[in-house]
Amino acid sequence: MKILCKRVQLAAGLQNVGGVVPSRTPKEILKNVKLVVADGKATLVATDQEVGVRSELLEIETSDSGEVLLPLQRLTAILREVSEDAVAIEATEDALLVKCGHSEFRLSVSDPGEFPDVPAFSGGQYFSVPGSVLKQGIQRTLFAADVESTRYALGGVLLDFTEQGLTLAATDSRRLAVCPVTCTPEGGAEPGVQPVVPSKAMSMIERTLASAEEDVRIAVNPHDVIIQSGTTTIYARLVQGRFPRYQDVVPRDSTTQIELVVGPLHSAVRQAMIVTNDESRGVDFRFENGTLTLESQATDVGTSKVEIPISYDAEAILVTFDPRFVAEFLRVLEPSAAVSLHLTDANSAAVFRADENYTYVVMPLAPDR
Repeated sequence: MKILCKRVQLAAGLQNVGGVVPSRTPKEILKNVKLVVADGKATLVATDQEVGVRSELLEIETSDSGEVLLPLQRLTAILREVSEDAVAIEATEDALLVKCGHSEFRLSVSDPGEFPDVPAFSGGQYFSVPGSVLKQGIQRTLFAADVESTRYALGGVLLDFTEQGLTLAATDSRRLAVCPVTCTPEGGAEPGVQPVVPSKAMSMIERTLASAEEDVRIAVNPHDVIIQSGTTTIYARLVQGRFPRYQDVVPRDSTTQIELVVGPLHSAVRQAMIVTNDESRGVDFRFENGTLTLESQATDVGTSKVEIPISYDAEAILVTFDPRFVAEFLRVLEPSAAVSLHLTDANSAAVFRADENYTYVVMPLAPDR
């Protein structure tokens, strides 16, 4: 089997699928990427057996068909060092030949038949979501998931398909991010399904959404989900466990609403974070007399005090937040965007709202932390 392709496109394709290739695994074969050539097309396939990705290589030349395993690290290193634009790949029964200009490499290969299969997108029933809104929805929720939790349902993003559209939600039990997006069922797909997709897969999806104008197709099965975006298809086993009923977590009422601007607030939070450590992560947020004052102190580090003007002149309020949780929320918004903060008291969940539907709930820290 022989193919000729462009070095830049091959390198980009390997980077696209390489995100799921495990660096450490008892199954050495998973450190490879499978190249499948058929009907004049070439597809790169990678998996860690929980998440898999298929990505079609564009502008290749071949008249052959077949499969070969590409050693990801070594081939990536070759493409990084050579400078010629054209790369020729030839697979024999016992070796992989890579030619680029005056450079030639002969690499050992494993049996591609032993590589786990990654299903392709087959159409049928699926949900269609505009790429731009899905990308934004992932960015606005993924950071709130808990990838280290023993409660497995928290280690992913909930996709709640309803009659009104699709709502993405993620939580680590200390904060909750909720973002609705537009969605259209196709091929008879019925709303009511609520898959929890692993964080790793959601991150892969967000990175592969190259064209914001192109719709993304999401097929939900009992134990997995298959998502197609352009020439890339991502497969993921669903996270096991019950995701919390996020609608019940968002407080319905609050006594105080404060209007803020993302840019100045984000800058103040980042400054306050400088004087924190693992033992003292909390930052006091004091709203009083048209000023927001952020104060932090940490043993053996020091203290900080940051002030910004705000449009609030009511009774003074003091609430303590983990600044990382506030900063991660602000980071996914435009600096000029407006944010409203809804508070009840120092011990109740605080709610940040941006745009029309983006909601972020944060539990404050105990004042006597």
